[in-house]
Amino acid sequence: MTNIQFIQNQINAPIKGIENTINLLNEDCTIPFISRYRKDQTGNLDEVIIEQIAKLSKQYDEIVKRKESILKSIEEQGQLTSELKSKIEKSFDLQEIEDLYLPYKKKKKTKADVARENGLEPLAKIIMSQGNDDIDFISSKYLNKNVANEDEALQGARDIIAEWINENIAVRQSLRRLYNKKAVIETKVVKKKADEEEAQKFKQYFDWSEPISKAPSHRLLAMLRAENEGFIKLKIETDIDETYDLIDNLIIKNGNSTAISHVQLAIEDSYKRLLHPAISNETLQEFKAKADKTAIDVFASNLGQLLLAPPLGEKRILAIDPGFRSGCKVVCLDEKGDLLYNETIYPHQPQNESAMAMKKIRSMVNAYNIEAISIGNGTASRETEFFIKKIAFDKPVQVFVVSEAGASVYSASKIARDEFPNYDVTVRGSVSIGRRLSDPLAELVKIDAKSIGVGQYQHDVDQTKLKEELDNTVVRCVNSVGININTASKSLLSYVSGIGEKMAENIVAYRSENGPFEDRKQIKKVPRLGEKAYQQAAAFIRIKDGKNPLDNSAVHPEAYPVVEKMAKDLGLKTNELIANKEKIALIKPENYITNEIGILGIKDILKELEKPGLDPRKAAKVFEFDPSVTSIKNIKTGMILPGIVNNITAFGCFVDIGIKESGLVHISQLKEGFVSDVNEVVKLHQHVQVKVVEVDEDRKRIQLTMIL
Repeated sequence: MTNIQFIQNQINAPIKGIENTINLLNEDCTIPFISRYRKDQTGNLDEVIIEQIAKLSKQYDEIVKRKESILKSIEEQGQLTSELKSKIEKSFDLQEIEDLYLPYKKKKKTKADVARENGLEPLAKIIMSQGNDDIDFISSKYLNKNVANEDEALQGARDIIAEWINENIAVRQSLRRLYNKKAVIETKVVKKKADEEEAQKFKQYFDWSEPISKAPSHRLLAMLRAENEGFIKLKIETDIDETYDLIDNLIIKNGNSTAISHVQLAIEDSYKRLLHPAISNETLQEFKAKADKTAIDVFASNLGQLLLAPPLGEKRILAIDPGFRSGCKVVCLDEKGDLLYNETIYPHQPQNESAMAMKKIRSMVNAYNIEAISIGNGTASRETEFFIKKIAFDKPVQVFVVSEAGASVYSASKIARDEFPNYDVTVRGSVSIGRRLSDPLAELVKIDAKSIGVGQYQHDVDQTKLKEELDNTVVRCVNSVGININTASKSLLSYVSGIGEKMAENIVAYRSENGPFEDRKQIKKVPRLGEKAYQQAAAFIRIKDGKNPLDNSAVHPEAYPVVEKMAKDLGLKTNELIANKEKIALIKPENYITNEIGILGIKDILKELEKPGLDPRKAAKVFEFDPSVTSIKNIKTGMILPGIVNNITAFGCFVDIGIKESGLVHISQLKEGFVSDVNEVVKLHQHVQVKVVEVDEDRKRIQLTMIL
């Protein structure tokens, strides 16, 4: 099987598209570049499909490499028959390949190995043939200095048979199917830890049982966490009679042979000692992998929505990290997010210097020409919002409450220390709160995605796969928006197609030394940025007010001659064609196809010319919580409240209603009728109306519904 056939068996994409995608990936083209600027070669495959092709291509290579290693190992043992070689070479099912390898895998000395050394394999073969031999009599022929009597001889033979059954591919595959369909996950509490405070959040799993195939991702991950923390014991079981019947049907032949009772004893031993521990663990790992994928997909989807949250844009912002005893940390930022001034005010208890604080805020707003105020949504957030809204400003100032998740992580990071070496963590955190209002994407890429707080069980899932998926999400978001190369941070630049961390450093250093870039070609002067990197990156960077107006668009420099020809044919200059919808409508795409750019590429160019450099994100909107709600004590059943979706899970969404505790809208309460995917109904940061269904003050839990 070729890599193309392997990939096509698993995704719905044309062979030509797969072939060309792999060729482009092998040429070191990035996924954003391929999906945006090589549509004619791929047949318009989107980023998600291209990512799948890249993963499957890597998976194919890993399987081939594993097969080569296995074949070499078996050959070195002198056990590689042409039949076995053919089976391994034809298979691309990693589990089946490992099953074929199992009898030849180097392992610790087993009971079967000892029995073989004692000359009992011929006896095992006689028993396994299940003929009409007198087994008790025959076993007496195999006594020696290591085998004292017939019972020992029969036990040793059964040990060998148990190993054969364990290595039987048909048995293992049938058991896997049975476990996948009917296995039950069972939990029991560890009594000595049952009363610990931390154990209480897992209380529902103290004595739990359900088919593992029916356990949703979040429940399975919760059980596994509870086991890892020592609060419960967990096991996977199937109906023992059904299991033995299944193995009997595969191993035992019809007849009344006296050997059958020995084979049945070997089956029981093989199952309990070898098959059940292996297959139950495999099953748990398989369902854990599925649960991981679901959790990672939800996390990645949430992260994507958060990164593409509406930006306020280049505005002068006053940002506040609210607090009570330690005061509110205030910073003033210019349009580019640079720090102009910082101050601490104490408008709340215990200091309660609200009059002085008001005077200072008014003064800062006037002195630094502030256009918007950004307030973190942590401790004292609502109180700070009320305080700000009491101030009579000389001009309208918009007030926003933003998520401060991860701000403390950023403020203590090397990135923050490098940006603000002369300021402490409190100032850096406030700057982050302000910047994430003006451009969430540019600010949040500086924070480890796991710390942004939009996932569940992120520390329990496969960390390699999580990082890979979150990195892909960040890359996708950054390149879908494009970046201003003259203002972008090193962190933001490092996610641009073809750039990477080291090149991002070089770009920032070049910019510091030589001033702003005036056109895209100038990027080639950055040390170590070659033609390939330029090809992959150029169209994802923007240069505002540069020499060439196309440099502030998503038109790739390789297509500039095509645009110039379009303009010339219409008797216009290039800048006169940009955003000129009437003239663009006159252009026939088929007249401008080249060897490099097909009809899909030309149509994309025309769309971009209509709205060059358009930010795909919506504009930021002001939101107001219910002013009468400041703590869980104010929440009453039946209340209808405005809220903001601040986390999405597989089982529902959490809604910020303006207090410390977010409320849960279960998936069944999102709308009338069945909902299979929470993201079909709500998005992160969506403004919603919710009704309070239940309040548990002691456990600090609020149940909400969106069915009003």
